[in-house]
Amino acid sequence: MTTTTPDTPSTPSPTPSGGLTPKRLALWALGLLTGSALVVVLVIVFALAMAYPNLPSLDTITDYRPKMPLRVFSADNVLIGEFGEERRTLTRIKDIPDIMKKAVLAIEDDRFYQHGGIDYMGILRAAVHNLTGGARQGASTITQQVARNFFLSSEQSYKRKAYEALLAWKIEKNLSKDQILEVYMNQIYLGQRAFGFSSAAQIYFGKPLKDISIAEAAMLAGLPKAPSAYNPVVNPKRARTRQQYILQRMHELRYITDAQYEQARKEQIKVKSDSSEFGVHAEYVAEMARQLVYEQFKEETYTRGLNVFTTITKADQDAAYLALRRGVMDYERRHQYRGPEAYIDIPANKEEADDAIETELADHPDSDDIVAAMVLEASPQLVRAVTASGEEVKIAGPGLQFAQGWLSEKAASNRRIRRGAVIRITQDGGKDWAITQMPEVESAFISVAPDDGAIKSLVGGFDFNRNKFNHVTQAWRQPGSSFKPFIYSAALERGLTPATLINDAPISFDAGQTGGQAWEPKNYDNKYEGMMTMRRGLTKSKNMISIRILHKIGAKYGQEYTTRFGFEADKNPPYLTLALGAGATTPLQMAGAYSVFANGGYRVNPYLISKVTDADGKVLSQAIPEKAGIDGNRVIDERNAYLIDSMLRDVVRYGTATRALVLNRPDIAGKTGTTNDSMDAWFAGYQAHLVGIAWIGYDQPKNLGNRETGGGLALPIWIGYMQKTLKGIPVEERPVPSGLVQVGDEWYYQENPPGTSVQSLEVGAHPAPQGEPAREAIKNELF
Repeated sequence: MTTTTPDTPSTPSPTPSGGLTPKRLALWALGLLTGSALVVVLVIVFALAMAYPNLPSLDTITDYRPKMPLRVFSADNVLIGEFGEERRTLTRIKDIPDIMKKAVLAIEDDRFYQHGGIDYMGILRAAVHNLTGGARQGASTITQQVARNFFLSSEQSYKRKAYEALLAWKIEKNLSKDQILEVYMNQIYLGQRAFGFSSAAQIYFGKPLKDISIAEAAMLAGLPKAPSAYNPVVNPKRARTRQQYILQRMHELRYITDAQYEQARKEQIKVKSDSSEFGVHAEYVAEMARQLVYEQFKEETYTRGLNVFTTITKADQDAAYLALRRGVMDYERRHQYRGPEAYIDIPANKEEADDAIETELADHPDSDDIVAAMVLEASPQLVRAVTASGEEVKIAGPGLQFAQGWLSEKAASNRRIRRGAVIRITQDGGKDWAITQMPEVESAFISVAPDDGAIKSLVGGFDFNRNKFNHVTQAWRQPGSSFKPFIYSAALERGLTPATLINDAPISFDAGQTGGQAWEPKNYDNKYEGMMTMRRGLTKSKNMISIRILHKIGAKYGQEYTTRFGFEADKNPPYLTLALGAGATTPLQMAGAYSVFANGGYRVNPYLISKVTDADGKVLSQAIPEKAGIDGNRVIDERNAYLIDSMLRDVVRYGTATRALVLNRPDIAGKTGTTNDSMDAWFAGYQAHLVGIAWIGYDQPKNLGNRETGGGLALPIWIGYMQKTLKGIPVEERPVPSGLVQVGDEWYYQENPPGTSVQSLEVGAHPAPQGEPAREAIKNELF
């Protein structure tokens, strides 16, 4: 018999006390994670707490004193030069334009005034963006960037990130937001050796930060991320793309209005890329100032923030620069075209052609308005060329005249203007293009105030970037006839007068007299007029008159006397050739020497620097110039200066400098100078309160041209300068000093009236200098 048992519900086996349920397991895991996280946080907090006291001091920020470059200014406070590894203009936050601050905040840290140094919302936003596959974003705040730039390396590590965060917190606790932003906007590197936005505005746009537009601010704000990649000089397309994005961000953040956005977006920005980074061409002046300051301050010169104030003015310097450039280019146009500077084979592929042209033209930088261009097509009727900026130009008609001979198919292939030739072009009158060439000849100009020697303008050469040799201070050249007035001045002290009669007749010296070769000096025009007054001899620049004068007073006396004007005895040997300017001098030295005639007989030393201040404006050194009117500075009799001045005025009225009559001023005086074989051309002249010296010649002396003279080459430069600087200046007549008497039309020293002074000179052949120095001196027969 079968038995059955009733079904009973199954019951779970009893669980041992304390068994793990899923709930308990989850709670246990959560607790473990929380505990671990807490431990990690405590460890991090402990580590940070231990690290925080060891963070570097913030003195470099709280007492912010960045490396400041040497700055050179004109007398009217125009920046003309800047020297130092870091080019920076320290600008306080109140002086930084609001639009510049907004442009930076829009792209770098738009929540800068809300966060405490670390932008957690920014970190979250960047993380989400990066995880969703967008272009990688960072979340560093401006405060973190300041911490990194001042205290940390560029190492990418969690340790550095932790220190960066700690430093950011510390900075935020010790500085206000405005102080942090001020440090950032002055310290950040922005390319082209520019540190800070104020310096960058000057370098990229040639203007102070306060004058920049919204579009320019946006372009500058794009530089901190990658100064090389977004440099508007090197990468204009990239720079503009980033600028447009920043403008968009500024618009989105309501920093600018719809109208401002549209205007800024369309604005064509002009980025400075010419040879002068400053508002005036005074490169030689700036370099002179740098050298002078370095002698005193050594390496501190480039980091201490020294400000050097020179004596030049912008108006004078501009006038001198333009006059010199015009004079040199006028000379070039009178002489033969030398042909293209270089040739390349332009590839057929346009992209390759553009690269080849850009590369070649980079080796031929522009010289202000003299632009390098690559010829794309050439015929005797038309030349089509492209410049480094990509501008395509056409040259035709009068613009081809200078180089017409080199456009013919018959021209030598290595000199012909053809496709692939690098030529120079300029815009005549700012309109039509014309072919020109870079000059090989050099020039110099200096002007000084004869009252105290302050240099008003100085141009040491045609183009500083091509030739840094300063011809004003370093070029020792023969002065030619521009030296004669100093011999005449010496003669007045030896009893001669402007009315003394001297024979303008040929003179010769045989080998026995010279101790070397025979010497037969000549007048420039090979014409002789017989007896004439000393005054007329200077007016007409007669060599025979000067030689006879120096023979009369003695070459040794003449040499010693000229040292009163600042000339060096060893550069001007005591031979009769001294009468023709066969020694050596510089334009700077000539400026000081002619000042003596201009100011009535006082020696003044030309000087360039009026004062040097530190970054806070404290005067560190100040010039104390020698001044005219002080008896201790007198080197020649006032009467002597007056008589020489009257004779030099006659040079302008009737002599070799009559071109200067175009100035229509009776108060100007001066002397031309042309050396043997026309190797040097000078004009030295002045008005009562302004002396100007112009020189032209080749660095390796050679003939300037058989018909080229000081009156035709250097004088036009002097006139071009004086036309601008003397405009509006009243004519100043010179008072007659006491101790002079007038007899007829001539003046005499009171103690040497007519009949008592030397009446006439009749000098024949005479002993000349002996030995090797004589032979060398005789080579230098001058006009």
